[in-house]
Amino acid sequence: MLPIEIKVINKSDNPLPAYATSGSSGMDLRAFLFEKLILQPMERALVPTGLFIELPIGYEAQVRPRSGFAIKQGITCLNSPGTVDSDYRGEIKIILINLSSETQTINSGDRIAQMVIQKVEKTNWIETKILETTQRDDGGFGHTGK
Repeated sequence: MLPIEIKVINKSDNPLPAYATSGSSGMDLRAFLFEKLILQPMERALVPTGLFIELPIGYEAQVRPRSGFAIKQGITCLNSPGTVDSDYRGEIKIILINLSSETQTINSGDRIAQMVIQKVEKTNWIETKILETTQRDDGGFGHTGK
């Protein structure tokens, strides 16, 4: 399968997002800052990347946390996964929160999130009065007891 082509403007001095391994689903996004960002415990910030993309119609970019950033520094993404729609042309910015009990520093170029490109299916709603029953039916959170 050939990769899709996506137009990108990179106003940062960071490399373009890239897959770290042949099996990677996500590409690292890096902070684009003019000065270091200090995040206090439970503080959140909107962090620019310097990236602007033109996704093809029928695709989205999902912004997700980086597991290493979360476990090592206690920093994760809010609104996760965040969705970048195909008609958005603004800068990609990441909402980060410091969930650790210590002050954390983010520098320009730090890998702060990952981006996954996904195909999106559209739907047409069919209003009805009755839904087909299933074995699970309306069983929700913890209903299986496992």
